[in-house]
Amino acid sequence: MGNPRRWAKRMATPRRRPVRRLTIVAAASSLGVVISSFAAPLAAHASPARSPVPHSRPGWLTHARDLGRAPATAAVQARIYLAPNGGLDALAARALAVSTPGSADYGHFLSPAEYFAEFGTTDATVRAVTRWLTSSGLTVTGVEAHNRYLDITGSVAAAERAFGVHIHAYSHDGQTVQAPDDTLTTPADLADDVLAVDGIDTTPNIVRPALAAGAVPYRGAPIPPPAGFRNAAPCSSYYGEKLATDLPSFNGQALPYAVCGYVGAQFRSAYEGATTLDGTGITVGITDAYASPTIAADAATYAVRNGDRPYAPGQLTQSLPRTFTNTKLCDASGWFGEETLDVEAVHAMAQGAKIRYYASSSCLDRDLLDAFARINDEARVQIVSNSWGAVEQSEHRSTILAYEQAFLQGAVEGISYVFSSGDSGDEVASSGTKQTDYPASDPFVTAVGGTATAIDATGRLAWETGWGTYRYALAPDGTAWSSSGTFLYGSGGGESTVFAQPIYQQGITPAGARGVPDVAMDADVTTGMLVGQTQAFPDGTYYDQYRIGGTSLAAPLFAGMTALTFQHARGGVGLLNPTIYRNAGTGVFTDVTGPGPDPGNVRVDYADGVDAAQGVVATVRTFNQDSSLAVGPGWDPVTGLGSANAGWLTAIPPRARR
Repeated sequence: MGNPRRWAKRMATPRRRPVRRLTIVAAASSLGVVISSFAAPLAAHASPARSPVPHSRPGWLTHARDLGRAPATAAVQARIYLAPNGGLDALAARALAVSTPGSADYGHFLSPAEYFAEFGTTDATVRAVTRWLTSSGLTVTGVEAHNRYLDITGSVAAAERAFGVHIHAYSHDGQTVQAPDDTLTTPADLADDVLAVDGIDTTPNIVRPALAAGAVPYRGAPIPPPAGFRNAAPCSSYYGEKLATDLPSFNGQALPYAVCGYVGAQFRSAYEGATTLDGTGITVGITDAYASPTIAADAATYAVRNGDRPYAPGQLTQSLPRTFTNTKLCDASGWFGEETLDVEAVHAMAQGAKIRYYASSSCLDRDLLDAFARINDEARVQIVSNSWGAVEQSEHRSTILAYEQAFLQGAVEGISYVFSSGDSGDEVASSGTKQTDYPASDPFVTAVGGTATAIDATGRLAWETGWGTYRYALAPDGTAWSSSGTFLYGSGGGESTVFAQPIYQQGITPAGARGVPDVAMDADVTTGMLVGQTQAFPDGTYYDQYRIGGTSLAAPLFAGMTALTFQHARGGVGLLNPTIYRNAGTGVFTDVTGPGPDPGNVRVDYADGVDAAQGVVATVRTFNQDSSLAVGPGWDPVTGLGSANAGWLTAIPPRARR
């Protein structure tokens, strides 16, 4: 095809579709995805001939202390994300068309070269945006290889001229930052070219792993390896094996001891049944920040010890950035447990699939977006598992459209993005505001929520309920449990405050907003997975195993299982959600409708997280108490349509061989 960038330049058309309001139309039907806060007011002191940059007014301004105008000579470093050729609406329409069963374009995916030829940001756009920035006194220091963004530097004075705002110093949430006093703007004739601006507000927008809080208490400086943790006995090898008859009853009932941690054979038996599919021919991508230096050895050891198939040569590979940054800010070693869980969970569900791990340079948006660019440009994977996120209304979410562009490129190339829905329920306890997590709430990804899952001695899924945990302590005299519990964690979900209801959810989820999650898998820490990892213990650094949960577990379980679905279908399907909701009510997903037979389990922990030297602590961890969110028949904000079962493996008809 020749040089795709030159071809795109020749084919560029002056007609552009607006990207400020995202209303996707395909196959004569509106997807109905609208980012509600796009209609942000223009800065009060901006020229009328300017257009706002969505989400660029810091949400924390209402509770910040204004420290006054920043010095005019103070430094500014920022990144300007650019729109695809033809506009985001056209790209979204194509993504929906190729991903929707029954569409004439279904399954007609583009190669990366074809994507850039049709949708790649043109050199003409780069020149136009560069002229605007440099005319204001800013310097363009770099252009991304495929024109996705421009890196800029300059002074506060130059940035104020370019973006039509004043830049102040502020104190908020324990930090002092430099940020605009209102919504950033661009010249009106560039409104359709600039997707997002990152860096004018210097507040770091940190995403975190969706490992359930407190599940693995990493301690000390963020230097590998992480501090050691292991679970205490007694615990059960399968659900209900051991009853805590030596402890007080809870609500008049003797509770089982928590499982020691399910292993791959149990998950495969419970979810996938007696299938011969194993994911062969499919590659599952995983993104996290940083990279564990012991992941290959740990994953191999785990497979041998726990009955999983050994990794074949080249089955587990990594794509690493040139360097890692912000290691202290992001608690770098805290991400190693996330990578370990993701890799071992995917392999547990898809023994024959390849796994390719894409490490981000840090936990900041721009570095994660660079990891997505590598995924899309390589086009070596069919599905990507992501177990991280932040609250939807975080301090600044000016990069939503940059994320969306990455998800849409993946969809038109046949790549599915899967995200954990979060571990803080409705987020009120953690943020003070009822909201969902992002990117899970984006209509162009699949959000995976959490269940508490009982797998019995035969490997059968005995029952499920919603993941939501209250902790009840043992009374000092040991004769009863406390009368009131403390909310710890639960499946993230609810209704988006940013995105309208997409068409694939209409008639299924509450009208008006994007509903989260779409599906669910085991996430409860009490019924979690046993993982193995190299850790630093008081007596040395070595491999050991522990139980862990969170929607960090649910997402890779679903991604791994979907690799089997793609094996049957002979390839990926791009955006999964049209297929998922097409199967609502068909039995492909096990509907989670209410509480299970047990209100919870007894969990025993070492007081020091390592051994019995300082004693053990017993607590009750309940099920199905997820903040304000509740399970019920049909779609619900804890488990979505429910958990995938063996019917999901053959839910997508095989594609004709080409």
